[in-house]
Amino acid sequence: MNITDPTHYPDVNAILQDLLTSIQAVLGSHVIGMYLDGSLTSDAFDEASDIDFIVVTDEEISGDLFLALQAMHDHLATVDSRWAIQLEGSYISQRALRRYDPATALHPNIERGTGERLKMLHHDAALIIHQSIVRERGIPLVGPAPQTLIDPIAPADLQQAMLSMLPEWAAHLRHEPTQLAARGYQSYVVLSLCRVLYTLHHGAVASKPAAARWAQATLGEPWVLLIERALAGRHDPGSEATAADMDGTLAFINYTQGCSQLFEQR
Repeated sequence: MNITDPTHYPDVNAILQDLLTSIQAVLGSHVIGMYLDGSLTSDAFDEASDIDFIVVTDEEISGDLFLALQAMHDHLATVDSRWAIQLEGSYISQRALRRYDPATALHPNIERGTGERLKMLHHDAALIIHQSIVRERGIPLVGPAPQTLIDPIAPADLQQAMLSMLPEWAAHLRHEPTQLAARGYQSYVVLSLCRVLYTLHHGAVASKPAAARWAQATLGEPWVLLIERALAGRHDPGSEATAADMDGTLAFINYTQGCSQLFEQR
């Protein structure tokens, strides 16, 4: 099936056409729908973004179908397009997508980056965030309106999803702070924390840049400059973060956790 300019970016549309055609060749009638997620669904997409997607299937993908999908993604990563290794998405059955259940959350997933392969991944509560984005503003490449596939998600569910993910992630970063030496990841952490705070405050999901601007206007010092450098750092992911920004990020983690604990006590 040919898709007609789902985004404003011809090179993105080209890789999406390759991806959809390849998925349909492997899965055939198992495909119920495919939807764009993430920054492409807002005005936040830029050269530093990835291409987020969800494929909805009529059953869980495993066995030979999984291996065929894995081989397809391995091949697609070799396509002459800068976006070929910027694909990030999951294959989720219609039943599992309806409403998040951690007991049925093991799905094929691929992340962006050189050498990444399709894998089986247990999706944590972050999937609720993706479900909300797809339901409210997802871009269909094929399939029915996403509102017919995903139940409404209440603001409290979004807030709880953020709260449930934060403690383990924060503990991991404190235990291995050297991860923050990579500017790309350090920036990702700061902007993701802005997103957590935005959702706790508004009960809604914003893009990382929008959440960052909100946080700068709302939180003030000492976070304004840290967030500004994180926004810039997205475009230079291969560089090293300064020691001051690594320390500042750890302090921002502590601040966000403090806010989350106050929120839970309300």
